[in-house]
Parts: sequence; C-alpha cells; structure tokens
Amino acid sequence: MNNRIYLSSPHMGGQEQSFVNEAFDTNWVAPLGPNVTGFEQDLEHYLKEPRHVAALSSGTGALHLALIMMDVGRGDEVICQSMTFSASANPIVYQGATPIFVDSEEDTWNMCPIHLEEAIKDRISKGKKPKAIIAVHLYGMPFKAEEICSISEKYEIPLLEDSAEALGSTYKGKHCGTFGDMAVLSFNGNKIITTSGGGALVTKTEEEKVKAIFLATQARDAAPHYQHSEIGYNYRLSNICAGIGRGQMRVLDDHVNLRREMNYFYKEIFKSVDGIEVFTEPGTDYFSNHWLTCILIDSSKTGFTAEDIRLSLEEKNIESRPLWKPMHLQPVFKDYPFYGNHIAGELFDNGLCLPSGSNLKNTEKQRIMEALSKFL
Repeated sequence: MNNRIYLSSPHMGGQEQSFVNEAFDTNWVAPLGPNVTGFEQDLEHYLKEPRHVAALSSGTGALHLALIMMDVGRGDEVICQSMTFSASANPIVYQGATPIFVDSEEDTWNMCPIHLEEAIKDRISKGKKPKAIIAVHLYGMPFKAEEICSISEKYEIPLLEDSAEALGSTYKGKHCGTFGDMAVLSFNGNKIITTSGGGALVTKTEEEKVKAIFLATQARDAAPHYQHSEIGYNYRLSNICAGIGRGQMRVLDDHVNLRREMNYFYKEIFKSVDGIEVFTEPGTDYFSNHWLTCILIDSSKTGFTAEDIRLSLEEKNIESRPLWKPMHLQPVFKDYPFYGNHIAGELFDNGLCLPSGSNLKNTEKQRIMEALSKFL
C-alpha cells in the first residue's frame, strides 16, 4: 500500500538542527536560554505591532495563563466561539468559570458578531457580565476583527484572541495575534510551524509578559530559598524546543505560501463541481494562511456527503477529517448556554478538512487528485 498522506504533518526547514545542536553544545537544556529569548524576539519582530511574546509549552497553557491574568475565576462567565477545538474552551473550566458558547457566521466560519452582542446583552440582563471573550481564527481564517474588537471595547470585556491556527494570516494587513488584549499562538506538530509541542502568549506590555513568565515558571518569588506567594504552573518552553522554533521562523512565510498553494490546488479540482465549495477568504481584507483547506458539500446537489469523500480517501490511505465538532454539541459542554442559529452545526455536518501540509510532494498531490477525481 502507498505511504499514508497526512492532513498536516511537521515540515522542517533545514536550520532547526543547528539551533538544537548549539543548545546541546552549550548545555542549555532547560526551560530558559538563548533559543527561548531568540524565538520570542523572532516572533515579536514578525508580528510587527508593538507586542511582547512569552514562549510557553503549549497554546492551551497560554490560554490558561491569559484567563488567570484576566482575573477569571470560579463563578465567572467567559464567552467562547463554539466552532473550535476543545483547547479553546477547556481553560475556562480549569478556572472554575462557565463557558458561554456563540455560533459562527457564514463568511469566515468564526464568531458571529451579532450573536456575540446578543449573548453579552442577555448575560448582563441576568446579572452576569462576561469576564472575557475568546474568539478564534479558524483554520487560519481571520475573524471579523473590526466588529469583534468594537463589541469588546463597547462592553469593556477583554478579548482573548486564539490565533493558534493563524500565524501568518492578516486582516487589513495586520497580523492575527495582534488584535486582542492578549493572544495565543500554537506550535503543535500539525501547525504552520512547529516546536514539536509549544505555544506562546502575546501581550501588549512588557509587564504582562514578565507576569506570564513568572506564573509559567512556578511563580517563584525573588528569594534565595524557594518561596511562593501565588500558585504557579510549569508552562515554560524548553530551550531545545525553542531552537526548533528559531529554525522554523526562517521558513514561516514559505510554509504560508505553500499552504495557500494547496488551497488553490483544491479550487482547481472542484471548480466545475456543483455543490462543493472550497473555503476561502470572503474579501480582500482577509489573508488566510490556509493552515487547513476545507470544503463544504451540499449533498442535495452532489448526491454524496462529506463522510462519503472521507471514507473514499481513507481507502487510498489519505487522511481527511470532519470539521471541528462545535463545543455546544460536545457531550462535556452540552449543558452550557449557546447563542446562535446553528450555523456551526451545519458546517460540522457538511464540511471536510483535506490534506494541506506544506511538505506534500508532487507525487502525493497527484495521488490526492486522482483519488478525488475517481470518486467524483
């Protein structure tokens, strides 16, 4: 059988090993060191806006620290995009708070500004003003930043921007990861660049970055002995993993271009197929890294479903995957409030993520094209 074609596998650029070797040669094998500092500086430079970056062990850890720093605690409510991976919502529960889920809109598949404001007004009317808003740039597609930020400012509710899938994406020329009061990035193995496992918290001030690092390194007070006045966490990125990240930053823009080429590749395959829509930008204000290319299938026109395509590709040892199952439909979150018209549910029912890696070879693209053409 042919080797498996994965949805999104790690793609090394060639310089990662030199940074890792340097860490070994200098014995910087710890959650601090020159690679950590260098990686943070590389990210700060890339984002262009005056932002500060704390490199952490995961995007989930970054979300957790952000909620702590936004003073979210037991009994509070946090609004969260329903159409996302569970890591966006889990840290809310870590803090003993209640997630309030908001539906998607059809243009970007991200948080609907209309339902967001509806949710805020209703929660305030019930005496529970939300403590934060978590909005996600899904699959690298920027959310409606102007509208979401405007609502956040209007009601004075801080915006936590989940940019885990959107490094390299922009809205009106401004990088995703720079819109929120805080933002998170992810460098998991399947992301646009990877540190094997890792993430980052993006802050507006140096003081916030210092606070995040303090909390991420067990909140040790400035004393010769081990003294702790706050609860801390083991969330710092290692110097070894940061070395991988420094090498990956050298090829980030190349990876974005290659992912965007994959989006065009699928547009060409499906351009004459009535009932299949390739997910792409709704206008020129949006620039997506197309971390994953997704399609929507209208089975009333095609005569087949997204699951039919997935199973057909699986027979050819080609991985594809349904869209994220919305949080309000997940068993663990089903009893929490939800505001919307079930757009997210319809997307889940009819959508499919296709292999989108920046390291797909021409022979693998040919296999994908042949498999899809044969199915169609």
